[in-house]
Amino acid sequence: MKELLEFLGLMAVIQGVAGLVHEFTDWRWGLVQRIGFLDGYEVYASVALLALGGALFAAAESRSG
Repeated sequence: MKELLEFLGLMAVIQGVAGLVHEFTDWRWGLVQRIGFLDGYEVYASVALLALGGALFAAAESRSG
């Protein structure tokens, strides 16, 4: 279970960073900008993904002990 939480946390962090990189540099990678209902809210969604990734890493760490 710990490995799954760590993997999901890593994916959330990568997608959050990719969304922020896309917003500030116009590189076309990541999933956040491809989701239609997030138009105009990409930065907020990316920051939320970064926070979710941190929470998943914390949950994985609490599972270890």
